[in-house]
Amino acid sequence: MRIILIGAPGTGKGTQGTFISERYKIPKISTGDMLREAVHLKTNIGRIIKNVIEKGKLVSNEIVCNLIAKRIQKKDCINGFLLDGFPRTLEQAYYLSKINFKIDYVLEFMVPFQSILERISGRRVHAASGRIYHVKFKPPKIQNKDDITGQELIIREDDKIESVIQRLEEYKKIHDPLIKYYINQKKMGNIKFFQINGTNSVSFIHKKIEQALK
Repeated sequence: MRIILIGAPGTGKGTQGTFISERYKIPKISTGDMLREAVHLKTNIGRIIKNVIEKGKLVSNEIVCNLIAKRIQKKDCINGFLLDGFPRTLEQAYYLSKINFKIDYVLEFMVPFQSILERISGRRVHAASGRIYHVKFKPPKIQNKDDITGQELIIREDDKIESVIQRLEEYKKIHDPLIKYYINQKKMGNIKFFQINGTNSVSFIHKKIEQALK
């Protein structure tokens, strides 16, 4: 079972991806996590990625495709995998087909951009553990403090409102061609493609996903 999750930042791909990974016992591969790990390790490529992300731009196809190609060839992907945040462009979709990794399902999560802005800009993160809070939807017990360690929470650079707006603008430019490509692939019988309303409750979305992946 090889699955792609598509959606703008903040549409719930990460949450639903974790559910799918646990439910169907396949690894969840998040390009965002991979890019942030590279930044954290402070490698040469990590410094390039950091500079791009802080400007609200998208990391180049070459960097992302190379990271993905290496990851999906690991042993834990033999029985399938879940791609969260890749492909993000039409060129990346072509790349996947070129390296002969057949995709079974594409799920697109849809949320109005204003709601996305509220979701992302309200996120707070405990840097050491990666625990995520939200000022409105999942506030910590003590304002701006991690529940377990009591350490200060941070706002990731790519979660700051100016960066979010820039990311959404970038996403608009590349979204339509990518979706048209996968709708066409569905018509040709190559994949199963479903659009899911990401504003519904988490449990309701879980049911919709299970129905789609039957």
